[in-house]
Amino acid sequence: MDEFELIARYFTGRGARREDVTLGVGDDAALLEPVPDHTLVLTTDTLVAGRHFPEHEFPPAALGHRALAVNLSDMAAMGADPAWALLSLTLPEVAESWVEDFSDAFSTLAERTGVALVGGNLARGPMSVSVTLVGQVGHGKALTRAGARAGDTLWVTGALGGGAAGLRALQKGAPIDASAVAAYAWPEPRVKVARELAARADAAIDISDGLAGDLAKLLAASGGLGAELVAGDIPLAGNATLEDALGPSDDYELLLSIPQAEATTLDMTRLGCELHCIGRVRAEPGLHLDGRPLNGAVHGYRHFS
Repeated sequence: MDEFELIARYFTGRGARREDVTLGVGDDAALLEPVPDHTLVLTTDTLVAGRHFPEHEFPPAALGHRALAVNLSDMAAMGADPAWALLSLTLPEVAESWVEDFSDAFSTLAERTGVALVGGNLARGPMSVSVTLVGQVGHGKALTRAGARAGDTLWVTGALGGGAAGLRALQKGAPIDASAVAAYAWPEPRVKVARELAARADAAIDISDGLAGDLAKLLAASGGLGAELVAGDIPLAGNATLEDALGPSDDYELLLSIPQAEATTLDMTRLGCELHCIGRVRAEPGLHLDGRPLNGAVHGYRHFS
């Protein structure tokens, strides 16, 4: 099959059916109808074979899920509703079963989160996947990294360190369907919890580069604040260490800065996942863990470093 036949069979009409898609896959560009009085929110991410996933051991279904999930996590961190996706897929060769598995997993997550696939590109070359995701949020209601205030409580979704531990297990030969690998191969974007907490939180960030590094980014964006973390309150995935959680982690959980008054009235039953308080924002700069400066892992993962 050539690229146009593959697009027609595996990528046209995939994902959620949305009335705001006037024209989707099949033309030179998509036509969309944003909700009035809303702001568009855009994010993009690229997964490169050998850098973001092991090329030969990673199944296409996990890659299809992960490619959309990492972008949904960014959208959740902004408190936005995801709506439309563009997918660019580069493959060294085509196996229909590979494309079908990839497309099915991508589409399953897209349908579950209300995302329509409205365009993209398919090309021959070194394997990589790029997704551009567009969402919407009411004017002035977007969450950013810049709103944290001294005295806010710090909360994280789910359990941390599972992504780093899962990749390590995969590199040591663990099967891709092992529970130890699940957090890395099949990250769960926290779209629902973000919708519930967007109006309560002062700031948020997606923890994809590690808790310490991403918290440092949030505090810097909020005017150079600091934070005190409690090691015993940081939730760890079953196969993870505290170092996995603090350092480069590939977790795709959310970190939120929530005022104390709002935190005391949280309804945990509405969130759809666990939420843990791990510390507090301080006026004094610097990260501290159990009262001691945290210096080792604050930069998180960085390309080209």
